Amino acid sequence: MRISFKQALWAAAFCGIGTSAHAECGKVTITEMNWASGAITTGVAKFLMEQGYGCTVTVVPSSTIPAVTSVAETGEPDILTEIWVSTVPAYKDLEKAGKIKTVAKVFSDGGEEGWWIPAYLAEEHPELKTLDGVLKNPELVGGRFYNCPEGWGCRTRWDNLIPVYGFKEHGIEVFNPGSGETLATAIASAYQDKKPWFGYYWGPTSILGKYPMVRVDRGPYDAAAFACASQPVCADPKPTGDVATEVLTGITTAFEKREPEIAKLLSNLSFTNPQMNDLLAWQEDNKASTQETTVYFLTKYKEVWKSWLSPEAAEKLAELTK
Repeated sequence: MRISFKQALWAAAFCGIGTSAHAECGKVTITEMNWASGAITTGVAKFLMEQGYGCTVTVVPSSTIPAVTSVAETGEPDILTEIWVSTVPAYKDLEKAGKIKTVAKVFSDGGEEGWWIPAYLAEEHPELKTLDGVLKNPELVGGRFYNCPEGWGCRTRWDNLIPVYGFKEHGIEVFNPGSGETLATAIASAYQDKKPWFGYYWGPTSILGKYPMVRVDRGPYDAAAFACASQPVCADPKPTGDVATEVLTGITTAFEKREPEIAKLLSNLSFTNPQMNDLLAWQEDNKASTQETTVYFLTKYKEVWKSWLSPEAAEKLAELTK
């Protein structure tokens, strides 16, 4: 491991030794979203559920839209982690229908997303700080827009809005990356060579922490236009700016009734943006796995996660907080 801790104790914990406490906790299914912060959130939740409450946890690799669709159609998985609500209107529909309940804000400060350019590009060409300036000077951003990855909720919104802004007519090619890693690599590469870059990104992330970016102003936020653009079919898409995003943990109502103690744990599980940026930057700098990053969090932020636990779970994990 790349950090200092009681190796034998942590190894025993991750191997599932001594999970008899809270034996009434049964099988739990939880999403692991296909981006770094989502995986870390799941890693931390999984560890605490297994080692503090004795649950048998199954991780379900997923992304936003498939996860919400799965709950709508099958009632599973039990726990949806890091749902960026603005990207998936169906989540609120499930909540209104009583199939799912929001229990926490994963990021207490809220998430941020939008269209960005590197800070060095904004300093050299301040006109690019607005979308109007970008559209008038497409060559200054390399004539390319990096879209949201396939399968992410934001992809629907941008696919609806891009034609409204006339990218094609202004000579801006849309590049559709296959993953968040592709986006991150593109930004890092641009920064290395101080080249133009224009596209979607979100926070908290290690990328926004390591590479200063400037959000491109698309104008005022319009709630109705934003909501329409987020739907798979938007009859009349209109321009809209960005808004701070709720990033939530949701659980099925059936799971809340079955595992009220776990529901309470999850209601406490929340990170500040600086905390998550720290985890993500450490993970990237150390080329660490999700498990290693989970251990880093559990080691560095003991007082944070200890406050999330029930007295019984806290007692069981007391050795790890010494």
